[in-house]
Amino acid sequence: MSSALFTPLKVGSVTVPNRIGMSALTRSRSSASVPNDIMKDYYDQRAAGGAGLIVTEGVLITRQGTEWPNAPGIWNDEQVAGWKKIIDSVHAHGSKIYAQLWHVGRVAHPQAPEQIAAGVPVYAPSAISARGGNFRHIEGAPGYVTPTEVADPTILVALFKQAAVNAKKAGFDGVELHGANGYLIHQFLDSTSNTRTDQWGGSVENRARFALETLKAVIEVFGPDVAIKVNPAGGYNDMGMPLQETLDTYEYLLREADKLNLAYVCLARYSPWLDVEFDGKKRATPHDVPETYAPFLPSTNIWVNTGYTPEEAETAVSSGKIAGVFFGMAWITHPDVGKRIQKGKPLDNAPDYATLYGAPGVDPAKGYTDYKAAEY
Repeated sequence: MSSALFTPLKVGSVTVPNRIGMSALTRSRSSASVPNDIMKDYYDQRAAGGAGLIVTEGVLITRQGTEWPNAPGIWNDEQVAGWKKIIDSVHAHGSKIYAQLWHVGRVAHPQAPEQIAAGVPVYAPSAISARGGNFRHIEGAPGYVTPTEVADPTILVALFKQAAVNAKKAGFDGVELHGANGYLIHQFLDSTSNTRTDQWGGSVENRARFALETLKAVIEVFGPDVAIKVNPAGGYNDMGMPLQETLDTYEYLLREADKLNLAYVCLARYSPWLDVEFDGKKRATPHDVPETYAPFLPSTNIWVNTGYTPEEAETAVSSGKIAGVFFGMAWITHPDVGKRIQKGKPLDNAPDYATLYGAPGVDPAKGYTDYKAAEY
């Protein structure tokens, strides 16, 4: 393949060897929120397989605020030590690795084990529940519940900052804020989940405040090695505004973010797979996300995500408008996506959806570290 995807790129203060990223992918293999050896094997395989920049699965910034069992965290020293082993292994292959800092906000559940252990409410911008939900690890498979409006959002900003401190201690090259897919930061941005009347809601500027203040707090820790992922098209977790309101909100957010000297912004394009239907109507606001919002980031590296083929990725990076492309599902089913693209090998491993997030009584390696690399 031509060389556009395989040219080095300065990302924040580090240089990645190519423009092929591995996006954050929830896999639920940690040991009670602590990164473990099988996770190390998984990330090691993919660094060896040609990922220039790896973004971890969502890393919980606090015990409070998770809907996923066995998702890893970064709020204590044991977790930091577990991540350090993974980071050292990734670095040994020449790849770089960012932690995706994650708080799920209103889509947590008060009966989830970690939420109970935290002893605090399910916090969100406003007391508005998301429709849908299916908590398979909670008896009765309940859906989403009405959250508690957080009185002072700065307490949540502080949790992100402390998570960044811990990520720095672990040795991550940078951090990416999860501002997409209906989680906490996205909830503040969207007028359907944020109906506050204080400085954190109402106007575009107020709804963007939480994302921007969190970015600034994390920059105090990581300097230029901070990024954010956004999904303006929405859909997943009951998110999405009318088109004009979406355009206005994200134009403001990204123009302000462009002033912060970020490592990159990841623009996730619309995905039918992540769209949901309520009352016979799709929830998302489909539009061309990269084309629409790239002009608002003239000083920032733009990475794109969601369903790109190698050919599309090559075209996007060759255009000069896009710095890099994050692949998702391809990295789940192929430990060597980068090498396959470079050598012209097909991405032809079929996914095992039954073990995507692990399964009770099943070897955690199944559907995780047992996908085969190509022969070279």
